[in-house]
Amino acid sequence: MARWPIPDQQLRDMYAGGRGNNAAKRFSRLWGRAFGWGLFPKRWVRLEVPGRVSGRTMSCPLGMADVDGRWYLVSMLGECNWVANVRAAQGRAVLRRRTARPVLLLEVPVDQRAPILRRYVDKVPGGRPHIPLAPGTPVAEFAAIADQHPVFEVVDDRR
Repeated sequence: MARWPIPDQQLRDMYAGGRGNNAAKRFSRLWGRAFGWGLFPKRWVRLEVPGRVSGRTMSCPLGMADVDGRWYLVSMLGECNWVANVRAAQGRAVLRRRTARPVLLLEVPVDQRAPILRRYVDKVPGGRPHIPLAPGTPVAEFAAIADQHPVFEVVDDRR
């Protein structure tokens, strides 16, 4: 399991109130570029989705969870901007890793999220401080918090 270089409390503080502070925005831009260029393994992507109000493309770096050969995006902050934008776009978005890949993001029902959340906590170190369960926690405990963290299955969208 990878160790994250920033202390957990500092990461939580960067997203107080569910929105990133200036430091979080700087890191987001940096990681978004690096993930978009494909400098990290395929788990790391840049999500691009139209803003629900402005219509302008917004982007954010995300780590994905893989379960049974399928890939999922998890919202570490719960209900947040990118989640609302994905819903407004009816799941249509782009994942970027070297090239743009149109995808359809299908929201996973709450009762199916627990194993995905567990895998996310095991594999995405930057998301761990925001989900109150440790890596290796039994799946049953993730079921209790599944309604707090939207999860979307990533499906290729050949428009």
